[in-house]
Amino acid sequence: MTRRKYLVLCAVTVFGACGDVCLSCGMKHVGNISLHNWEQIFVALLNPWVLAGIVLLIGFMSSYLTALSWADLTYVLPATAFGYIVMAGLAKLLLHENVTPKRWIGILLITIGVGFVAGGPPLSTHESQDSHPQDCQPEPARSER
Repeated sequence: MTRRKYLVLCAVTVFGACGDVCLSCGMKHVGNISLHNWEQIFVALLNPWVLAGIVLLIGFMSSYLTALSWADLTYVLPATAFGYIVMAGLAKLLLHENVTPKRWIGILLITIGVGFVAGGPPLSTHESQDSHPQDCQPEPARSER
């Protein structure tokens, strides 16, 4: 795998974790939103932390789509499991959340378990076209007229 592909997977991990932490921080400032005060969602969209989270999650989605363009889903998703550790660390440091040792052990077990799944090649090789649903096959390139 090339350096660029590692950077894309790293971007998926960092953008996702940082985006979620920013959204959480912003929503803690906004307060509870329920069916009775659903209008507060529009106020939340004006919060700088929520806006930062949205921008970071757009970066996450862009890098995630990029990774999916060259690797299987069953490789990309597990390869970004380190994001769970990053997110918990940021939540503890920046949001002052109580991450108990039991939670850390759970996060580490999930990350290690997912790491076993990601141990294969980034792209599956297929013997026949029949192994894929037709809806997921890339369309042949069309020539311009």
